[in-house]
Amino acid sequence: MGTRCVPPSSAPPEIIPAGALLFFWMGVPERLESSRKALDMSTVTVSSSARELRITVRSIARAKREGKKLTMLTAYDFTFARIFDSAGIEMVLVGDSLGNVMQGCDTTLPVTLDDVVYHTRMVVRGCERALVIADMPFGSYQVGPEDAVRSAIRLVKEGGAQAVKLEGSAHVAEAIERIVAAQIPVMGHVGLTPQSVNQMGGFRVQGRGPKGRDRIISDALRVEQAGAFAVVLEGLPEDLAGEITGALRIPTIGIGAGLHCDGQVLVMHDLLGLNDWTPSFVKQYANLGALTSQAARAFAEEVRNGKFPDDDHSYS
Repeated sequence: MGTRCVPPSSAPPEIIPAGALLFFWMGVPERLESSRKALDMSTVTVSSSARELRITVRSIARAKREGKKLTMLTAYDFTFARIFDSAGIEMVLVGDSLGNVMQGCDTTLPVTLDDVVYHTRMVVRGCERALVIADMPFGSYQVGPEDAVRSAIRLVKEGGAQAVKLEGSAHVAEAIERIVAAQIPVMGHVGLTPQSVNQMGGFRVQGRGPKGRDRIISDALRVEQAGAFAVVLEGLPEDLAGEITGALRIPTIGIGAGLHCDGQVLVMHDLLGLNDWTPSFVKQYANLGALTSQAARAFAEEVRNGKFPDDDHSYS
């Protein structure tokens, strides 16, 4: 006997031997499995490459285990984010320092969540590789853990951040835990915490004296226990920062905390010489402020003297 296959045309039905059809179907699973394996291999290759390209919290943790130093810079717009990303900076922080360097405020306290969301959007567009971390501004997490989670979700959903950063220790531990439970990576920040400037009575080095040291060590450990993937150590004696770095499993990122942290962060305006004043711990790697002023003066002079635009910079 045979099995009838009826073609869509009006031609007479073709008779296919049953044995031949059985042989065909017996080979289908093997061919499908071969195709599936080929597709899986292709998918793994592409996704592995993508994972290697993009810095993630796992990359940051691995750097600590392997003893590789980490770098982080602040950025607030597309242009500088793209420059830092191309330069190989692992983490780009959309810092609430934007209040100082972008808005001209004396402190970071006036910065709103909307401000950080806005600047994060621009930075994310400029970063193809770096991990983009958004600062949680004052007032966005202090009221309680639920507010903290809502704020963090906005920074991820609306801003596009891959992680958030918040200041504090025991009093924000529950907020860190809840944000991490919402599948959002958190970077902690202990020591000199600028959002506490009024309580600290100014921007003062922290962790001096036995009680101060014990408090900062306890703060860092509590942040780690709460689930943070890394912690910023700001304004600490170098030996204390080194002790904390040795005690923690998560990476420490120093700013004004000496050489022994797992990584370093600077505000881009300090790095590039765009501020009128820089803290003593800052090394200025360029003086773009002076160069920009020089360029502006040269432009003004040529315009006033009728030298710009010349023939080379005009359409015929």
